[in-house]
Amino acid sequence: MDYKGKKVLVCGMARSGISAALLLRDLGADVILQDKKPREEIKTDVSALKGIGFLLGQNPDNSIAEMDTVVLSPSIPTRLDFVKKARELNIPVISEVEFASQVCKAPIIAITGTNGKTTTTALTGEIFSKKYKTEVLGNIGIPFSDKADSLTEADRVVIENSSFQLETIDTYKPVCTAVLNITPDHLDRHGNLEGYIKAKENIFKNMNSSDFLVLNYEDDATKNMAKRAKAKIIWFSSKRELPEGVWCDEKSIYVNLLGISGKVIDIDEMNIVGTHNAENAMAAIALGICGGVDIEDIRKTLREFKAVEHRIEFVCNKNGVTYYNDSKGTNPDAAIKAVYAMKGPTLLIGGGYDKGSDYGEWVSTFKGRVKYLALIGVTKDAIKAECDKQGFKAYELFETFEEAVKSCMDKAEKGDCVLLSPACASWGMFTDYEQRGRIFKDIVRS
Repeated sequence: MDYKGKKVLVCGMARSGISAALLLRDLGADVILQDKKPREEIKTDVSALKGIGFLLGQNPDNSIAEMDTVVLSPSIPTRLDFVKKARELNIPVISEVEFASQVCKAPIIAITGTNGKTTTTALTGEIFSKKYKTEVLGNIGIPFSDKADSLTEADRVVIENSSFQLETIDTYKPVCTAVLNITPDHLDRHGNLEGYIKAKENIFKNMNSSDFLVLNYEDDATKNMAKRAKAKIIWFSSKRELPEGVWCDEKSIYVNLLGISGKVIDIDEMNIVGTHNAENAMAAIALGICGGVDIEDIRKTLREFKAVEHRIEFVCNKNGVTYYNDSKGTNPDAAIKAVYAMKGPTLLIGGGYDKGSDYGEWVSTFKGRVKYLALIGVTKDAIKAECDKQGFKAYELFETFEEAVKSCMDKAEKGDCVLLSPACASWGMFTDYEQRGRIFKDIVRS
């Protein structure tokens, strides 16, 4: 799409919003950057964004009719009145990812799912970089718009997509996509599980039979997605051998795909731990093979790859106690995987912002694994109630994060693991999960 001379409203002054606004300005658009926060609460230096107009401290209800396009940052809910008004006026409402994809010439390899997105995206990016100039973008931290106009058809984009980004896409079309798993998450945003799944499925709605869609055979929701997809389906499984695809047993990962067959790697050769990370690796292997990367380069990358920061990240071993930072475990299913990945009795820090999650299954994993639970945040009382219901009594409630972490450190014994895996978002106490993880590491190391 040609944005020259078009009046475009960009909503949200976080990283992706600012990035989209700058690219739109460079493409010749008349850009208005909006945020409901007043100017004094905006951390970005507004004066540095030359050639861009601003609408701060309010929603743009009275400005919508003047716009040609609205670009939403991921944090902006689509249920807001101004979004509904734009749609009533047939004004396109798109995500930053959709906009950037319209500008970008490079083929896109996209990863989504509830858990494992960041690890799989980082690993897939490393795999593709063995053959192509590759940018790893999106929800992993660098906005797509930062690099969209600098890439050629010979390059590759490996991108992590959240459900928030996928809500408002139109023409977005990856050539290879993986949907790793689906468990309830962000129900406060999407209303119910069906709404969440519908947003996730947008990632492949424009893909066709020449494209590849990698799905988890052992996940009911992703298995059902195959019925609604036009792309060629590639399965991976952690529970059975497949006639075609990628699978694993307790020791090794195997493949039979596009003329490549046999063992890929022994699981203990990799630096990432847990069954869920074997699944992440299988998805990345499938994407790499479908993208034309040599199997030896894939194997070499799997041996070299280290865990992503904040995702079951080894912090240190002190006095025989091992510390892990899983701040990115922002929902119960992710936190369950982290608990299962621990190799010893676990002292766990949990709780945070309430996304409407059910904590029952998470708490049920504690028996025989979690010896102590330190609870924080808005959800601490709800998690306490679930613990009481299931007869788990080894918990304490804390007002501050530092108190919770230090309590675990004081109680830990040789052979134990101290794990930050909150099962909740960080909002309210921290800027984001990254800040929460960094503070945890600082406390542990100090």
